[in-house]
Amino acid sequence: MNVLVLCDDHWHPANVVRGGLHDLAAHNFHFVWIEGAKAWSPQLMDLFPVTILSKSNNVSSENQEAWMTPEVEQAFVDYVRQGGGLLALHSGTAGYQDTPALRALLGGVFVQHPEQCPVTITPRPGHPLAKGTTSFTLKDEHYHMAMDDGEVDVFLTTESLHGSQPGGWTRQECHGRVCVLTPGHNLEVWQHPAFQTLLRNCLRWVGQEI
Repeated sequence: MNVLVLCDDHWHPANVVRGGLHDLAAHNFHFVWIEGAKAWSPQLMDLFPVTILSKSNNVSSENQEAWMTPEVEQAFVDYVRQGGGLLALHSGTAGYQDTPALRALLGGVFVQHPEQCPVTITPRPGHPLAKGTTSFTLKDEHYHMAMDDGEVDVFLTTESLHGSQPGGWTRQECHGRVCVLTPGHNLEVWQHPAFQTLLRNCLRWVGQEI
């Protein structure tokens, strides 16, 4: 599967995403990377069946200018409605509170997080995207989310001393699919075997292979 990856922002360096996805190449995923948002275009994205958004609303780690204009939002909406798959990972939900079209597409966005702390990540037993995974606890940013779509299919929860939050969900938009995973500030989370399985499952689901 060919996957376009948008990553790198002021708070989330690209090397974490690269490190976290590195081993998935052995599972027939081929990643093409965009770290500066100005290199993105709707025409480029349309060449890929799946796009990963793991980038907050910054052009890059060096340029904190917002890149998610109304035109870019609409391009993402059109991409999914026409059959594309979108996987938003961690920072791919951050900085987008004032982007109504993208918010609606994702079903919810990041609001805030406390200081990093132990976070327990728990897949929902029996859910197809939880197949082969287990619950685990690691230090992470515990993302608190504003949920806009009450009909999303939540398959993952995150818990810490700060409470419980939806940590993973799916929704469909016309012919396409959207999946969100909120954990993953630290590379150790991405590289945990259970999270690697989640990533594979989610990519295959948005790519309509399962």
